[in-house]
Amino acid sequence: MKIFFTGMLVSFLGSLPLGTLNIAAMQISVSSGITAAMLFALGSLIVEIIYVRISLVAMDWIRKQEKVLKALEWVTLLIVLALATASFYAALHPTSQKNFVLDSPLPKFLLGMVMSAVNPVQIPFWFGWSTVLFTKKILLPRKDHYNSYIVGIGIGTFIGNCVFIFGGMLIANRISNNQHILNWIIGGIFAITALIQLWRILKKKDSAHNLEHPEDSIPDFEKNLVE
Repeated sequence: MKIFFTGMLVSFLGSLPLGTLNIAAMQISVSSGITAAMLFALGSLIVEIIYVRISLVAMDWIRKQEKVLKALEWVTLLIVLALATASFYAALHPTSQKNFVLDSPLPKFLLGMVMSAVNPVQIPFWFGWSTVLFTKKILLPRKDHYNSYIVGIGIGTFIGNCVFIFGGMLIANRISNNQHILNWIIGGIFAITALIQLWRILKKKDSAHNLEHPEDSIPDFEKNLVE
């Protein structure tokens, strides 16, 4: 139970900062409804769980994939720029109110999986947390620990995404016919995210760096909560 709640707490807290996936889920809830946003969230968390499971049993292999992670960093940057552009386009054309990336014909479940798969930020995040939990003997190399940890992570991520999904619907209902304002805000968040992503890549504070220094990707207050 301890490792289950630890995984859930870490995952929930990690889902709260503004990021590509949770903001995308929020915008999908506004444009396509709760069900579509839930499917997107489920698709993204399944990939996240797969990444966590791999990180638990293949840490040494992951450390050697520096070139792959660097390539994914640039792919993520392009996706975030496309999302920002799509949001600004929807804001400038209020009659459409559609984000041509998030409202693509691709099923929302698959869209969530694809966007999560090319988002390398979560790899060093969970690599770092797993390392810390192994060091503190909270997580042990046992199948039952791994299963409890992963289930907790999945639930925590889903709850965190729900905050954005239902929060987005609440905001959309409040602003009613002025949803272009929300598109401007979301576009601005994506644009800032893209700038931060570019800065991290150029300053070599990217996923490859975090894999070499896993504890750098974990805020001190989150470590204290677990302890």
